[in-house]
Amino acid sequence: MQFSGRDTGSQFWPYAAIVILLVFIATGGLMSVMTNAIFQDMAAFAAEHPEAATVQSSPGHYSIQVDASHPEAPAPDFGLFLKGFPALALIAVLFLAVAVSRRLHDRNLRAYWGLMPVPFLAFSMIGFPRMMSEMMTGGDPNMTMFFALFFNNVIYVALLAVLIVLLVGASTVGPNRFGSLDS
Repeated sequence: MQFSGRDTGSQFWPYAAIVILLVFIATGGLMSVMTNAIFQDMAAFAAEHPEAATVQSSPGHYSIQVDASHPEAPAPDFGLFLKGFPALALIAVLFLAVAVSRRLHDRNLRAYWGLMPVPFLAFSMIGFPRMMSEMMTGGDPNMTMFFALFFNNVIYVALLAVLIVLLVGASTVGPNRFGSLDS
């Protein structure tokens, strides 16, 4: 990983697309593990407590309806996702940071421009799991945190759009203060 040097748009965009695609695949893997665990818990509950569950099965259709008021009713565990997704996001940000800095250098801009959305991403990655954890433990929704996250995400998306505009621009012709294209 080399932050110095330059990358043209034709070098940057395929790399960024592959990193983002891999994050989507890994996120799907996390979700499928979590979803499978939820389905197994519900099936076990339905087998142990047929009076508190309704199972319907036909070709191409399977559903379990659970009485959530039952004291032993399964609750979804988002722990793996809430721990795994921030780790995935951090890895993606690190890999993209290298490419973004080199792409901004190609535009004759300092890499610091790429940091604009990062504090807002960090706030979301810390705030969202905390808010969800409070809600999952039976607490009332923290509306202050909800609105803070909402407005934080609006700012994040706006800054991300500004960064994308900077990344889309044309390369500097010839050498610039960050070197030549072949360095």
